[in-house]
Amino acid sequence: MEKASKSATFLQRHPIVKDLISLVVFVGAVALGTLLLNTFVFRSYNVVGGSMENTLLNDDRVIVNRLTVSWSHFLSREYVPKRGQIIVFANGDSSGAMTCSAPTGIQDQYIIKRVIAFPGERVTVKSGVMTIYNDEYPEGFIYDKEWRVSSEDGPKEYTSGEVDLIVPEGELFVSGDNREGSNSYDSRNGLGTIPYCRVVGPITFRLFPINRFRFF
Repeated sequence: MEKASKSATFLQRHPIVKDLISLVVFVGAVALGTLLLNTFVFRSYNVVGGSMENTLLNDDRVIVNRLTVSWSHFLSREYVPKRGQIIVFANGDSSGAMTCSAPTGIQDQYIIKRVIAFPGERVTVKSGVMTIYNDEYPEGFIYDKEWRVSSEDGPKEYTSGEVDLIVPEGELFVSGDNREGSNSYDSRNGLGTIPYCRVVGPITFRLFPINRFRFF
């Protein structure tokens, strides 16, 4: 006579439960993977408003590179973007202070601007021209020219306002590309300079609309 087989396990006797557990594990893994990618590798943002025209337009969908920021932080270093890069950074708190704590309750929680100047550099805006002074260029240089691809792509030629300031240590001077009048709220007119710790990352490419896809 054959020996009786071992009794079936609970999951063998209830295959639906096994399938549900597998589904929950799968969904959890996908959610965790998405969270890790969004935190340490890349994030996507929608452009709101016209402060970056004509480089970025309202409703453009852009992808931000978080990997370089995450790697710098892993090495216990401050992430410093390059001049001319378009970055996303966290806004200050409701009082306008640029602390490094997570912003909450802010209408424009994240902002997109172009990096203009670094600590110790002098930035002036006079007669519609933005000029940067540093040790390499004591007579000053106009930053716009390198990134103005055409009249339809890049920073607009005229810059409104009257500015003359030295960028503080550990902070950045940023500006929108649409700098005529009050089109861009930035370091020229109320936003002030932003600390490195607020930088989410540089924009890598525009994903949408598809017909305007491009790398930065």
